[in-house]
Amino acid sequence: KWLEVHGGSHWAPFYTDYGVGLQKKFFGYFLKGERNGWDKQPRVQLNIRHPGEKFVIRHEKDWPLPDTQWTKFHLAADAQKLVTKAPDGSAEVTFDAMGDGVTFLTEPTKAETEITGPVAARLHVSSSTSDADLFLVLRVFSPDMKEVVFQGALDPHTAIGQGWLRASHRKLDKNLTRPFRPYHTHDEKQPLKSGQVYELDIEIIPTCIVVPKGHRIALTIRGRDYVYPGGSGGRLSNMKNEFTGNGPFLHDDPRDRPLDIFGGKTTLHLGGSQENFVLLPIIPPRASAPAKSKAKVSKPARRAAKNRRR
Repeated sequence: KWLEVHGGSHWAPFYTDYGVGLQKKFFGYFLKGERNGWDKQPRVQLNIRHPGEKFVIRHEKDWPLPDTQWTKFHLAADAQKLVTKAPDGSAEVTFDAMGDGVTFLTEPTKAETEITGPVAARLHVSSSTSDADLFLVLRVFSPDMKEVVFQGALDPHTAIGQGWLRASHRKLDKNLTRPFRPYHTHDEKQPLKSGQVYELDIEIIPTCIVVPKGHRIALTIRGRDYVYPGGSGGRLSNMKNEFTGNGPFLHDDPRDRPLDIFGGKTTLHLGGSQENFVLLPIIPPRASAPAKSKAKVSKPARRAAKNRRR
């Protein structure tokens, strides 16, 4: 098995010279018997992402990366910070269960920091009703607090990482769950008792970003879909929803989120014996790395992408 990870839109990278070349090399070796060097191809090929849609190709031996420094960033109620040392004391943070929630920020990074791999969060939550939807957004902000976003599968303003969990589906498969990847069974609905505190482990989709020095990493915990603060990303003619950070796929159907169940208050219980954190895959600096290069897209792929946007 081989793993290749790239950025860009859902379709275009497969039609670039880079994408076509990689596919032809794979199929040439296995289907046509070509001795083209694929037998020496490293098992993992990453496009390491930098702000500004810049990617650096790098090969690795496994996934998650074996030298990952799994680092807990704890939620601290004091000034809503993310800190590497578990905070003293305890506190509660309450927000509208279908609202914009709350954001926790690190201090500015003291050095360039790479985050590559799976991400997970653990929260202790209570609800005023029998259920709650949690929307987690991993974010990066520049020194002037402008959000760093990327071209996602469809949306041009996609955040660094997102995760979702309905609290009544919190049950974990103990055999498949890993510290960096909660695995939910979704085979049983477990309603909440109003005011009771529950431990939730939430998967955030794997990501890759080299955070420049002086930037901030953030975790936003919301009661509804993420909305990019910088304005609309347009829409496609065959999709009903405007692009606001999630593409066209939103969790806004009132039949699925009735107000009497999801319209209350959600409370985060921080500190004390209740550990609340986001687990980030920090990658130590490599001994050497190639020069940064912007991902190239062939002319046919650019024309195809332009036609799709039309």
